[in-house]
Amino acid sequence: MSLPKAFRNLFVVFGGLLIALTAAPQQSAAQGFFDSIFGGQSGGSKQVVNFSRSYRSGTIVVSFADRRLYHVVKRGKAVSYPVAVPKGNARWSGQSFVSRKKVNPPWTPTAKMRRENPKLPAHVPGGHPRNPLGKRALYLGSTLYRIHGTDAPWTIGQAVSHGCIRMHNNHVAELYKRVRVGTKVIVTWKKFRTSI
Repeated sequence: MSLPKAFRNLFVVFGGLLIALTAAPQQSAAQGFFDSIFGGQSGGSKQVVNFSRSYRSGTIVVSFADRRLYHVVKRGKAVSYPVAVPKGNARWSGQSFVSRKKVNPPWTPTAKMRRENPKLPAHVPGGHPRNPLGKRALYLGSTLYRIHGTDAPWTIGQAVSHGCIRMHNNHVAELYKRVRVGTKVIVTWKKFRTSI
């Protein structure tokens, strides 16, 4: 007895997914799944890249055009991380610095955010699994902008934020350890030519 065509197609799809999952390297569950199955829909992975020599060691360069954050580790080399970037009229650029660092930052949406989405809570405590700032935050100057983690890793690589720079939680935790308060941060729409 032959199976209906729809069932045969389902078996082919699930078989392909199973093969891809088996062949994929062992990475963090959500990020590894999205990257290996859907070709980087979660924004790609961390890489050490050749980078412009005009930036000093320690500098953070965020390219909204590339949707990447570059942490310059020495002249000509940077660690490149995928990020989610601002959407629409939340776009900005300029130079700032890390003014403070926070483990498990609390989140209070702005009045504008709550007008746009009345379902938002008034406050989410630090460490809560649904906290949009994730596990770590680097505050930028005296602004409301931050480089931070996320409770929605599938948004990495997309234009979704209200001005902040979102990273995977494991990536922002790594960056958090490496940078100091006072670190220079350059935010630009310039595209960078990099190579591995």
